[in-house]
Amino acid sequence: MQNTTPRKLISIVIPAYNERDNIQPLAARLQNVFAKNANYDFEVIVVENGSQDDSFEKLLAVHEQDNRFKILQLARNFRMDGGLTAGMHYANGDALVIMTADLQDPPELISDFIHKWEEGYENVYGIVTKRVGTNWLRRLNSHLFYSIANFITDGMIPKNVSDFRLVDRKVYKTINTLEERNRFVRGLFAWVGYKSIGIHHERAPRVAGVSGAHTFKVISLALKGIFAHTYVPLKLILVMGLTMSALSFVSLIALVFRAIIYGTPFPGFGTIVAVLLLMFGVLFTVLGVIAEYIGLIYEEVKQRPNFIVKTKIGLNESPN
Repeated sequence: MQNTTPRKLISIVIPAYNERDNIQPLAARLQNVFAKNANYDFEVIVVENGSQDDSFEKLLAVHEQDNRFKILQLARNFRMDGGLTAGMHYANGDALVIMTADLQDPPELISDFIHKWEEGYENVYGIVTKRVGTNWLRRLNSHLFYSIANFITDGMIPKNVSDFRLVDRKVYKTINTLEERNRFVRGLFAWVGYKSIGIHHERAPRVAGVSGAHTFKVISLALKGIFAHTYVPLKLILVMGLTMSALSFVSLIALVFRAIIYGTPFPGFGTIVAVLLLMFGVLFTVLGVIAEYIGLIYEEVKQRPNFIVKTKIGLNESPN
C-alpha cells in the first residue's frame, strides 16, 4: 500500500546583507543537508536585507538553479531582527530554521535540530561553546551581554544562545502575532516558552566577506534586547536612590557627632567637587536609563512596520 502521509516541510529563513561571496557556498551546503534528509521537503527564504553589493543577483542565479531557494528583498536594511521577522511571516513550514548567511551557523547542525524536533521539542536552539576567528573585544562583548541578560531576565535568555535554531510551526506563528516594534527575536523565542532544548556547537569564522556586527552596533542591539525584555534597570534606579539616601543620612549623622565632639573640620574643596561629580554621574545614568525606555515607547507609538518588502521571488503575494 502506498504511503499517503504528507511529507513535512522545513522552512529555513536566512537574512543576508552584503553576502555576495557566501551565497553559493551557503546554497551548496544546504543542498547537501537536504540530500541527507530526503524524507522532508525544504524551502529556503533568503531575506535580502538592503544589500549594497550584488547579493540579489547572486540569489537570483541560485533560485534559477534550485527553486527551493526563494528571495524576499526588503526596501532597505532592517537589521537582523527585521529580516528574521519578514522571513517568518512568509514561511509555510511545519518547522522553521533561522540562521545567518555567513556560514558561522553550520548548516549541517540542522539534521540534529530536526532529530530533536521529532523527539517532541518545539524550540531547539544552538548554544555557542567557542567563537572561532573573533577578536577579544567581540568575545568580551558577547560574554558581558549574555551574563547580564541572563541575570536580569532571571535566566529567561540562556547564556551563549544564538539566533540559530529550529522551532515548531506553532512557535513561529505565535511570534508572528506579536506586533511590538522593538524586536529582539532571540528574546521573543525565550519569552513565548514551549518545550525547549539547546545543542552545543562551535561558531565558525566567516567563510568570506566582512562582518557588519561592529562593536557599537552589537552594544546597541544588546541594550535594546535587555531593555525590551526586563524592567530590572528601572527597579535598580529605585534601589540606587534608596541606598544613596540611606548612606547620605548615615553620613550626615556621623558628621553631626563628629562636629559636636571634635569641632567643625576644615572644608575640603576636592571632596565637595568629587561628591558633586559622583551625584551628577548617578543622576545622568538614571536619566539615561529612563531615556532608553522612553525611546522604546516612542518606537511603539509610531506603529511603523518592522519591514517593507520590495521584491518577492518564488513566494506568495501576501504573508501567511
